[in-house]
Amino acid sequence: MTQKKVSTEAQINRWGYFFVLPFVIVYFLFSFYPTLYTFALAFTDSKGFTGLAGNFKFNGLDNFIKLVQDPNFWGAVSNTFVMWGMNFFPQLGIALIVSIWLSDIRLNLKGKSLFRAVIYMPNLLTAASVAMLFRSLFAYPIGPVNQFLNNNLGLFETTIRDGVARQEAFNFFRNVTMSRSIVAFIQWWMWYGHTVIYLMAGITSISASLYESAVVDGANSRQTTWHITLPLLRPMMLYILVTSMIGGMQMLEIPFLLTDMRGSPDFKIRTSNVYIYNQAFQGVNNYGYAAAISIGVFIITIILALVIFLFLQDRSEMKKANKGGVK
Repeated sequence: MTQKKVSTEAQINRWGYFFVLPFVIVYFLFSFYPTLYTFALAFTDSKGFTGLAGNFKFNGLDNFIKLVQDPNFWGAVSNTFVMWGMNFFPQLGIALIVSIWLSDIRLNLKGKSLFRAVIYMPNLLTAASVAMLFRSLFAYPIGPVNQFLNNNLGLFETTIRDGVARQEAFNFFRNVTMSRSIVAFIQWWMWYGHTVIYLMAGITSISASLYESAVVDGANSRQTTWHITLPLLRPMMLYILVTSMIGGMQMLEIPFLLTDMRGSPDFKIRTSNVYIYNQAFQGVNNYGYAAAISIGVFIITIILALVIFLFLQDRSEMKKANKGGVK
């Protein structure tokens, strides 16, 4: 019996490897190998079609030395964090309010499932299609937004040419603040429903007995939110912060497609990924340097994720863990 059982388990294990094999093959072909190739490419001078054909030389750390000294790279990283911050903090704040509102047992709102589905729907759209939609909406000079501002509200942009003041339609994508605000709004609109779902999952995992005890003790909704919900949501908010930061560092389609595909105006919406694309697939097709930029962005992301985790994790839990380890 024992031998038969062992042989049956061995057959099941072999079938398990068989079913996992397609995923492993796809992963190695389209994820693991490209990652290794990118790391190798970062130490070469690969450019253009000759680089793709393998006609390149290894140049050591030259690309990384250039990267550290490149003001355009650091400017792109700075732009990325500015637009991510403009998007993330309103996103988290509004999502927190909505998730607490929808999860409040006292309100007992109807149609919560429908509302969750509606606010999550923008996340199902592709970023490229949303970017093109907003580019059309804010188009100069006859986009729908300009038509509404000019014809319905009588609002115009005043410009001075040859000493003469003129009223014109708003050229949103020539203004740094407006361009960044549009990018941040699109990012917020697409992802805040996703954040709401995560926060609601965190709230529903909190034991209802805690709220019941607080109500018995006379606590109101504000007090239960402040002293129960928010402290116990800390791990979830930390997770959202880290994943949002990682996603923000990968921002590409929206700032790339809104203007001239190079981050105008004045390269102020050029993110790190847009800069990678510019180096790799536009101009001289500098694949080696683009690969080095990719690694630089990866290292920055890892460092920031670790810093966020270390500074924002629960200190009381750390103290308990340290005390538990001391004998």
